[in-house]
Amino acid sequence: MDEILHLTLLYDFYGELLTEKQKQVFELHYQDDLSLTEIGEELSVSRQAVRDQLKRTEKILLDYEQKLGLVSRFQAQKKDVRQMLEIMEEMETEGLSDTQLRQTERIKEIAQAILS
Repeated sequence: MDEILHLTLLYDFYGELLTEKQKQVFELHYQDDLSLTEIGEELSVSRQAVRDQLKRTEKILLDYEQKLGLVSRFQAQKKDVRQMLEIMEEMETEGLSDTQLRQTERIKEIAQAILS
């Protein structure tokens, strides 16, 4: 997975555990796409201070994931749900009864809701 995508996913899961300053720097860099220099100017701190804060924040997010594993579990569950959808689609081609077809359609709807 792309490193930036991975970090933003970690932020989605663990961002509320960060300080306001950590959230601000992370969001300005990864969500607003500002450079370290631009962030430094906006916050009236040096570029190096922004870089240090960003690196600390990234490490904190990675540490949370290492300890809690929520993102890994989430990704594994999404993969499992996709496999469930594939099985349902295979079952539909095997000549199910009307009741079974309705049931597989309902299961597919639930799986799609989980994935979105």
